[in-house]
Amino acid sequence: MRTDTGEIIHLEDYRPTDFVLERVDLTFELDPTETKVEARLIFHRREGVSADAPLVLDGDELTMTGLLLDQEEIAAANYDAAEHTLTIRHLPAAAPFEITITTQINPEANTTLMGLYRTSNVYCTQCEAEGFRRITYFPDRPDVLAVYTVNIIADKASTPLLLSNGNYLGGAGMGDGRHFAAWFDPHPKPSYLFALVAGDLGVVEDTFTTLSGREVALKIYVEHGKEPRATYAMDALKRSMSWDEERFGREYDLDIFMIVAVSDFNMGAMENKGLNVFNDKYVLADPETATDADYANIEAIIAHEYFHNWTGNRITCRDWFQLCLKEGLTVYRDHEFSADQRSRTVKRIAEVRHLKAEQFPEDAGPLAHPVRPTKFREINNFYTTTVYEKGSEVTRMIATVLGADLFKKGMDLYFERHDGQAVTIEDFVACFAEVSKRDLTQFSLWYHQAGTPLVSASTAYDAARQTLTLSLEQMVPPTPGQSSKEPMHIPLRIGLLLEDGTEAQVTSVSGAEMTGDVLHLVERKQTVVFAGITSRPVLSLNRGFSAPINLHFEQTPADRAHIARYESDLFARWQALNDLALPNLVAAAASAKAGKPVHCDASLIDALLAAAADGDLEPAFRAQALSLPSEADIAREIGGNNDPDAIHAGRQQIMSAIAKAGQTIFEKLTDEMVVSGPFSPDAASAGRRALRNTALSYLVYAENQPARAVDAFNAANNMTDLSQALTILAHRFPESAEAAQALATFKARFADNALVIDKWFTIQATIPGAAALNRVTALMADPLFNGSNPNRVRALVGTFAFSNPTGFNRADGEGYRFLARQILDIDTRNPQLAARILTSMRSWRSLEDVRAGHARNALRDITAGKKLSADVSDIVERMLKG
Repeated sequence: MRTDTGEIIHLEDYRPTDFVLERVDLTFELDPTETKVEARLIFHRREGVSADAPLVLDGDELTMTGLLLDQEEIAAANYDAAEHTLTIRHLPAAAPFEITITTQINPEANTTLMGLYRTSNVYCTQCEAEGFRRITYFPDRPDVLAVYTVNIIADKASTPLLLSNGNYLGGAGMGDGRHFAAWFDPHPKPSYLFALVAGDLGVVEDTFTTLSGREVALKIYVEHGKEPRATYAMDALKRSMSWDEERFGREYDLDIFMIVAVSDFNMGAMENKGLNVFNDKYVLADPETATDADYANIEAIIAHEYFHNWTGNRITCRDWFQLCLKEGLTVYRDHEFSADQRSRTVKRIAEVRHLKAEQFPEDAGPLAHPVRPTKFREINNFYTTTVYEKGSEVTRMIATVLGADLFKKGMDLYFERHDGQAVTIEDFVACFAEVSKRDLTQFSLWYHQAGTPLVSASTAYDAARQTLTLSLEQMVPPTPGQSSKEPMHIPLRIGLLLEDGTEAQVTSVSGAEMTGDVLHLVERKQTVVFAGITSRPVLSLNRGFSAPINLHFEQTPADRAHIARYESDLFARWQALNDLALPNLVAAAASAKAGKPVHCDASLIDALLAAAADGDLEPAFRAQALSLPSEADIAREIGGNNDPDAIHAGRQQIMSAIAKAGQTIFEKLTDEMVVSGPFSPDAASAGRRALRNTALSYLVYAENQPARAVDAFNAANNMTDLSQALTILAHRFPESAEAAQALATFKARFADNALVIDKWFTIQATIPGAAALNRVTALMADPLFNGSNPNRVRALVGTFAFSNPTGFNRADGEGYRFLARQILDIDTRNPQLAARILTSMRSWRSLEDVRAGHARNALRDITAGKKLSADVSDIVERMLKG
């Protein structure tokens, strides 16, 4: 199952390997440019496999210097070493045999950051999805599980730390200035979970005692001098371990758990068994350099990678088509962890904002694919929000359909039945079907059908009969490769609110299955009748975003305001405010495009200001309530022929109208929400800062002067307040002397802190307007810009393309042409990074014709590039074809 050759791989073609791998012994002799790797692999032929079947191993950019069968050299006639494979013939028919392969690799020159590479004098590996084949020839696929013993040899002075998966066996000096360390992982694992880290690093240490009384050593390795900035990550790790025991009954299983933070990393983090490797932005934090969002991300990602120990490591994927089985499930687990640690409502709002901003456009564009795809060309391009975030939503819906008790029983059965196995989505779903005695065949369409379902709803109240009739219709739009869709099982949480805000007491429901407050929509059209309702209710539909759908439900502003005021489900309150805002914002865009005055409905202003002033609501929720739908949300609501400049201009005028109407409230909030005392990243303090900074932003809109933001910048004693004040200054008054001075001050203060300087680049990359491109181009020439560091490239080029609608989508197409040049350049060094930034153009067809034409031409420019990687060619061809 090769995925790096440009061939299309199909799920239906899956079959097990001809040979079973029993054991892996690896020896690394580390050198910056000439690392020697010896792999001793013990195989036996699978029962029923032909005696003349060859052993075919994967490889990529390897130099092989030795090849032995049972310690005897293999004759040249008995093997073929091609560009991507090593084929060995004439192997024993029955008995186990040992293949020893010696390769030489160059970690220093490995700019792809896949396999074994060297960054900042630290050796590091990244093997998911198919990086292990860049270390040695190997059956590099997730269903090949084996135990690993690893010996690492390196210069002791420059590389005192030698780490790998599992438990430490010991080490010693070798008398020639070198030393060695040995590691053994007793849990069979696939090669994508292999890890090696070696270098000179500082460490933060602690311990954790499991429920059964075992003491586990915890170590987080960072660059020397940065140890104090890893203390929050250690705290998050211990809380994650405790939570997983309490919530899912999952106890850690090795003697040691390690995290290593590195500055050059393609991903956020990697869950290698017992040795997690992290992008340092998700480990390092202190009040001076990290925002509240940084702390929350560290907490969530530490948890996510730790939770993979069971959902991904102990139970792994049979093949890469099952990627959502580990990622979607683990995202669900880390979301639940964060909800328990912080505010469940605010966390849910953040999840849905992200889902709608990233996954819904993916589902609606040329890159749409099912949660469990049936084919792919390059697996790296399927680490998507569909697999992760929609995959999480599908897991959440299983819990909604079954209820908490049966969901837990299903998870317990899954862990018990499949521990130590490589499994499929069907194996996972079968556990829930078994414990619930429920047929989940239709529900499983969520894994197999791409696209976001559209549910249309309407209601009619009959006062004489005291009934409410709800008419529902669902449709899943066509997507690439799937033109016809079947009806889905859509669980909709509902509430019926009476005039005084209480819930209507329903005596009976007909036309649909109801479990608690969950209505099960399973037909293309359903009519549901609620009886015993004494007065007209307001229907709150899809509470808590119980299903990831687009909902078309014509409600009056008065009904939406009623929900925003009375709903007991706070997520539904927030959704009602959004539903009030979007029509205003869409109309504002149309008015701005036509050169007409923009009007903001009083009902929206009243509802937002009522939420802002409601002291019974937590500050973090009020901050979310005041955050209007984004420009991308508005564009998605419009649907097509979008003019980003008009959308931006209309939204700005709505913001100003709200700001002027609520100026007194916002002034009061900036005074009341001051957080006194030493900085703390706890949820309550973070919520107060969020509300205060949101109020500050509105005040600056109301006053249209930079003075208040300058004062906030000068007074800030933490990065959350400092970066927010700088963002307001730079975005609202980009050409002002005040903004220039603040940007210069920020840069000078944090020039030696890479993660903070990433924020400096990002703030400028997202300044709205056509001038943004010139600003970004100039910043690329800044001495602090490093084009080989993925974080820095994402902070400037990636953020510009993904998060600056007016700057990137310039009417003259220069933004698209700029990105095309950058993609071609980045692709020569780091194809994964290039492909992921390129997905910023996934929605180009929704633009108005002139911009869409420029975007199409830029994509064609990329296809004309020489030696495109499989990663980039896959993305660009799908975007042009879809």
